[in-house]
Amino acid sequence: MLRRVFQPGMIGRMRLPNRIVMGSMHLNLETRDDGGAAVAEFYAERARGGVGLIITGGCAVNRQGSGGRGYVVLSDPAQHDALARWATAVHAEGGRIALQLFHAGRLTSSRYTGLPPLGPSTVASRMFPDEPPVAMTTGQIEDTIADFARAAALAGELGFDAVEVMGSEGYLVNQFGSPLTNTRTDAWGGDARRRNRFALAVVAAIRDRVAGLPVLFRMSGDDLMPGSSTVDEQRAFAVELALAGVHAVNVGVGWHESRVPTVQGMVPPGTWSHYAAGVKLALAAERLAVPVITANRYTRLDQAERALAEGQADFVSMARPLLADPAIVAKARTNEPVNTCIACNEACIDRSLGDEPVSCVVNPRAGRELVFPRLTVRRARRYAVIGGGPAGMEAARALASLGNSVSLFEASSELGGQFRLARRVPGKADFGATIGYFTDELTRLGVDLRLDTPITTANLALIEQTDGVVLATGVTPRELDLPGADLPHVVRYPRAFREPESLGERVVIIGGGGIAVDLAHLLGHVPSPLDARTRFLVDHGLTEGPAPAPPSRSLTILRRQGRIGTGMGRSTRWAAVDALRRQGTELLSGVRCEAITPDGVCVTDETGTRRLIPADSVVVAIGQEPRATLLPLLANTGLPLQLVGGSASATGLNATRAFEDGLRAAHTLGR
Repeated sequence: MLRRVFQPGMIGRMRLPNRIVMGSMHLNLETRDDGGAAVAEFYAERARGGVGLIITGGCAVNRQGSGGRGYVVLSDPAQHDALARWATAVHAEGGRIALQLFHAGRLTSSRYTGLPPLGPSTVASRMFPDEPPVAMTTGQIEDTIADFARAAALAGELGFDAVEVMGSEGYLVNQFGSPLTNTRTDAWGGDARRRNRFALAVVAAIRDRVAGLPVLFRMSGDDLMPGSSTVDEQRAFAVELALAGVHAVNVGVGWHESRVPTVQGMVPPGTWSHYAAGVKLALAAERLAVPVITANRYTRLDQAERALAEGQADFVSMARPLLADPAIVAKARTNEPVNTCIACNEACIDRSLGDEPVSCVVNPRAGRELVFPRLTVRRARRYAVIGGGPAGMEAARALASLGNSVSLFEASSELGGQFRLARRVPGKADFGATIGYFTDELTRLGVDLRLDTPITTANLALIEQTDGVVLATGVTPRELDLPGADLPHVVRYPRAFREPESLGERVVIIGGGGIAVDLAHLLGHVPSPLDARTRFLVDHGLTEGPAPAPPSRSLTILRRQGRIGTGMGRSTRWAAVDALRRQGTELLSGVRCEAITPDGVCVTDETGTRRLIPADSVVVAIGQEPRATLLPLLANTGLPLQLVGGSASATGLNATRAFEDGLRAAHTLGR
């Protein structure tokens, strides 16, 4: 029962209907030439879905503080009408919205802004090592503080209900607070109190300019950067913020430059809640009744309920879960199926780091609400979807949601396609939740699910009377053309995922893409007596505990060229590869496989040296080919036909494209 989640709460003068906050997400849609329409509809749908408060993506208080080409610059009047449209759209749905005030500091480039990046000191970032920031003068500091205050006043004028100061994740305000990036010896640097002076001056300037507007402050519970501010210093800083007049502190964790994963699927949900709990205790000790928001790695409302029930926070911030399902809050009241965020980062965080519009793998309609509106067709038609993997599931869901009659034919006994393999990987259990959601949602929408029903010449009549077909039969593993590839200890990756216990103690994986990395995580996983959260913290040196037991297998990944994990998302690959190294997996790139023998794999490395890598089992994971054997049969029917996912092409195939193909095919056929 979600009693605490649905309890109303106050932030300053702002009354919220529940305790769920949609955290800030940059969408790369904010400056699109559409008058703010796409972002307005994106936020309106989340407000309609019942979230208590929406915090916008970061909006730069001046041009020099912009984090990229797609950022709103609040000092540019040409962007103000679009911002007002966002607020109006949210209010029309009965929601509340806060504008996040942002300055990138050293985490930007002149390539984006046309101006040199600024920072408290001349300390280059890992993200832009060739462009260290210019150390701000006292005048520039004072001007920037004034820009924050002007931006807050503008937010009130444009109709926003509150503002949030971005003071975490290693952006400018956080940079002033850290000894790693603030090496100043004047009044703006030195000990923790003087380093925090900039943040407190920003808050004071905002409060002076707009006394009644609620001010949230996004602070860092722990930068997760060796040598940065201590946790005790951050808690003391929270007290200073409360005394300065902020109306809520939103506790984040980690810098973008940190080598500790914070938002990836391998991070157990609720891992970072103790930082918010520590801030809440510090405020309580000073009798300061300022609400605390806990953030990062909450995927379900029952996790939020637990954090609230245990007194770790007063509100819970959920960002990506509201990409996956904008109605997650409302659905909790009606018991409708919820589309769970799988923390893959592929269509959200990874895109936000570039210029591509943000969306969601499992909900490709996110950010495209105007492109794929929720319409009901005037005349319902009958469609067949062949294949129940990601592309097929989404095609069937979208066709049915448009008001059509849909039959989905799946050859196996369960939906999910390759998600059935992915859910076995440590940290990817929520891929199974996606299968559960689509199974439930398709049933709710009245889709005729025909499991264990492959389409063949014998039963082609099942689809001949429909108005169109979506072919979504997916992919098949690419065969290895190598001497010894037919030996009995050589297996294809699907079997290795399904039957890991059948493999020997020495395993060589040929192929170094994302599938190989996932498989190595599965094969090298060692059960632990520790709970998942504690084990994660121990593994990353954030708490004390026993060292993990060594893997029971020796694992080697072989890749002919390129980096291990090439093709994985930017924000996930490094963390996944680091985890493999910690578990002792040998990662070899630049090797050419010559032959497989009963004793292992013969390879030649970049120096021309030949050697045998011993193996009891060899797994082939070198890519995929389309499984489109039905295409000639379907073409002869004359029915309108859409090929999606692997059936269309295996080149560059990932879950993002598969789900997106399914949505697009449904709207092409079914409108």
